[in-house]
Amino acid sequence: MTQSIQKRQFCVAKFNVTSFNSNISLVFQEIYAPACLSCAKMRISIGAYWVLVFLCIFLSSGHSIHAFSYDYSATTECLIEPQRAQYGGGIVANPEFTYSLEGWTAYGEGAIREGISKDGNKYIIAHSRTESLDSASQTVQFEEGNLYIFSAWVQVNRGRESVAVALRTAAGELIRAGNVIASDGCWSLLKGGIFANFSGPAEILFESKNTTVEIWIDNVSLQPFTMEQWRSHQDESIHKERKRKVRFQVTYANKTAVEGAIISIKQTQSSFPFGCGMNHYIVENVDYQNWFASRFRYTTFTNEMKWYSTEKKQGQENYTIADAMVRFAKQNGISIRGHNIFWDDPKYQPDWVKNLSPNDLREAAAKRINSVVSRYKGQLIAWDVMNENLHFSFYEDKLGEDASAEYFSTAHQLDPGTRLFMNEYNTIEDSTDEAANPFNYKKRLEEILSYPGNQGILAGIGVQGHFSSDQPNLAYMRASLDMLATTGLPIWLTEVDVGRGPNQAEYLEQVLREGYSHPGVEGIIMFVGPAIAGFNVTTLADKDFKNTPSGDVVDKLIDEWKPKPIEIKADSEGSIEVSLFHGDYNITIKDPVSNSLTRWNYNMIKDDTTGTVHIHINA
Repeated sequence: MTQSIQKRQFCVAKFNVTSFNSNISLVFQEIYAPACLSCAKMRISIGAYWVLVFLCIFLSSGHSIHAFSYDYSATTECLIEPQRAQYGGGIVANPEFTYSLEGWTAYGEGAIREGISKDGNKYIIAHSRTESLDSASQTVQFEEGNLYIFSAWVQVNRGRESVAVALRTAAGELIRAGNVIASDGCWSLLKGGIFANFSGPAEILFESKNTTVEIWIDNVSLQPFTMEQWRSHQDESIHKERKRKVRFQVTYANKTAVEGAIISIKQTQSSFPFGCGMNHYIVENVDYQNWFASRFRYTTFTNEMKWYSTEKKQGQENYTIADAMVRFAKQNGISIRGHNIFWDDPKYQPDWVKNLSPNDLREAAAKRINSVVSRYKGQLIAWDVMNENLHFSFYEDKLGEDASAEYFSTAHQLDPGTRLFMNEYNTIEDSTDEAANPFNYKKRLEEILSYPGNQGILAGIGVQGHFSSDQPNLAYMRASLDMLATTGLPIWLTEVDVGRGPNQAEYLEQVLREGYSHPGVEGIIMFVGPAIAGFNVTTLADKDFKNTPSGDVVDKLIDEWKPKPIEIKADSEGSIEVSLFHGDYNITIKDPVSNSLTRWNYNMIKDDTTGTVHIHINA
């Protein structure tokens, strides 16, 4: 390939990666329009040149071409060769370093050079670093209100080190978008994202606190999406992940089609758990009971099963309130997540536990886990075995590094049919909390599950979802869920709430839609509720049980995610085709001749590949 052809492809590539929406016109003008001029100096035909100029004018004038679908793919494997840049690199110039270091500069006091693998793959090396942010850099344009998904493949030249991506704005603000543990000898995917609360240029930077290591970088991508496009991804994923088309065919016993049969379909139970936390006020307050039971079929007790609630004094267990709440849930068909067996935060131990000797703690903890798990065996759908194990280490510090793994083992032995979760905060909420990032979450859970005897445990991923009053970083949330989903384990958002603020209801809806639409998420519990029960962070109803704006959002989503009863007339083959949310349905077929009714129960499951469901009725 001649040099002129290489340059020509580079020029065209710059146009292709930016042709996805009308909201990058400023980016195009300031970064890519100069490519038009450089193309004019290359050996390309006049016709081709004017095509490129037209594209430049067309895009920068606010027109749009096709919007990209979202790429949910991710991996936590360390690969010998990196995968290609997502979205062709998006708005990053020379994302795969095909053209050496063009478009990239050294940031800070470090230096950069080109690296080439044995197979000829090119990448960039940031070396001679003296500060954590000394790395390769490229300036790109951001537009306020857009979401940006970032990905890159990174490694270090020795050992294992945390590598983060950060964006430095023109105002000097440093925005961290994600991180990963990089190793030497193989490439790790760093995937993250930001919501842009600014417009203008910002530098892409890579960060490692260990300045003695080199950072190797390849196949970088930064892809913008408007909020409208983001919502379209959610709707597309909901249609794909939560619904399925099904064809019903009604025949008589002699296999004759029942033309004109009236088929009525009503969902009785959704297969997606969408629930709400409850507390002890529900035992006595009938209005709270009615409010809850009319909306939710899944719950978590916010405090009532915790050790500090059931054994305030050593040796004096009291499950009265928890038992009463379990009875209420059973009477109303509400499934319960157990929360929690242990909490690793020293602050939230029963007072008498905090200063026990290691031997006494071991004995007390053994009694606790045997008591609570045995008491509710077979009555719960999940247990949070160890709460906030990435941020705190009360039991590990006292009993050894395998303490959490041993309690998972014990819980599994006591109640093998219940799914066991590690429950953590900031894994999807906060890109600056390195301790709880998806990579560290996965690493810790793998350590627990690889403990001898734990291989058969039914495990799950619990991410709490406590969001502040600021605009949620939905890009980081989605990228984090992508990475967690690589485990193949069910992900639950376990304690969702949003801080008080003027946009609370809007932000709560954004978070709930993001969770519900993600392919890896299999349940959502909110830690919200009515004011009378003390829910003062995200309040759904006032003291008179009238909806707040956040309550309106929750009711709207419950209604939206549960199909309305439908009635359809069968065609000449006795058939109808409908798209239904996964769940349980009551189906009634009315014979057009005799007007007799046949009732039938149907379970719509995600992985059912049945093309046609046959229903036989009597003539």
